[in-house]
Amino acid sequence: MTTPAPLQGLRVVEFSAFVAAPSAGLALAQLGAEVIRVDPIGGNIDIHRAPRNVAGRSLYWASLNRGKRSVALNVRSAQGRALLQRLICASGQGAAVFLTNLGVDGELSYEALAQLRPDLIMVQLVGSSDGANAVDYTVNCAAGFPGITGSGRDGPVNHVLPAWDLVAGQMLAFAVLAAERHWRATAHGQHVKLALSDVALASAANLGYLADVELNGTQRRADGNFLYGAYGDSFATADGRHAMVVAITDRQWAALLRATGLQDALPKAAAALGQRLDSEDARYAARELISTALRPWFAQRTLAEVAAAFGDRALLWGPYRSFAQMLTEDPRCSEANPMFRRTAQPGIGEVLTAATPLRFGAAEDAPAGISPRLGEHTHAVLREQLALDDAALQALQRAGAIGPA
Repeated sequence: MTTPAPLQGLRVVEFSAFVAAPSAGLALAQLGAEVIRVDPIGGNIDIHRAPRNVAGRSLYWASLNRGKRSVALNVRSAQGRALLQRLICASGQGAAVFLTNLGVDGELSYEALAQLRPDLIMVQLVGSSDGANAVDYTVNCAAGFPGITGSGRDGPVNHVLPAWDLVAGQMLAFAVLAAERHWRATAHGQHVKLALSDVALASAANLGYLADVELNGTQRRADGNFLYGAYGDSFATADGRHAMVVAITDRQWAALLRATGLQDALPKAAAALGQRLDSEDARYAARELISTALRPWFAQRTLAEVAAAFGDRALLWGPYRSFAQMLTEDPRCSEANPMFRRTAQPGIGEVLTAATPLRFGAAEDAPAGISPRLGEHTHAVLREQLALDDAALQALQRAGAIGPA
């Protein structure tokens, strides 16, 4: 017997752009929710965002919207906004969920929508808790992390991963499920707001970084690729590759010393210099000495030879790889990993496509999902959700309120 996907029956209308809200919708769709992404006719501001294929189609947009249904409405027109309002508030057997990270007001505000659907769940991402606009990169620069990234010689360094967008996306998905659970228990909807800036600030607080400043007066500095608070560093190999090594626990530290043959020499050298290596803090304090001792070992070996020497599972290490090297070298980034499927994506081609990383023992593996064509499901969704017939749909299309079928 086929077991339903965990979120089957959950319906979400997503009105969004960029990363955070679309990644939340993707996470929900991959677990079986019906996610209807609404865009303006011609696409939102992220429709052509890089990277793109040779035909100019955004791989970014296509990848973040897999498994969703795409509806294109003229949201600047009164008719188009009325259709979006009706679609959000459409009656059904489940909760009405509206997910957005856009500046919605007027008839798309929570207050207006709740007049039509009092039990509406609206989950909204805003830029900053003080009302200012913000994106991942402006949030990140103010959150302290670029100041401790890199070597510190050339000023702050931005990381290229939109970390706060991705974390916010998962929090938005979590908020949808929490609010829907509350709706099931009480039949009450609610407006859930999340500020992107608060995601970064909460992360800094939750990691103890703010308390460290308040209580200890610590001023963290950029420290290259060293692991803060324990031992970890990156090393160049004989064939021009790089590897990261981490030893947090005593067991991991002992395994690193054994693998590199330094179990006798390095502790003696440290003792001679008045340094200890018997705790996380001590190894962090001695990080320069440790790395100086380890560099020649790596420099004399290829990455393959390092891998052969690091067979002990107690040892934490990993090779640095480009995205291209990941595809060609790492079996986890292939169909050998049940998360991946090689999927024919319309307008893009056959590509390695990721399903949800979650594995539910009581449900079949989720599909990787097909990327929709912009507005592909407009007529079908409006027919199903709003009971519009062909004549009404054609009239709306002629009026420019909806895109073509």
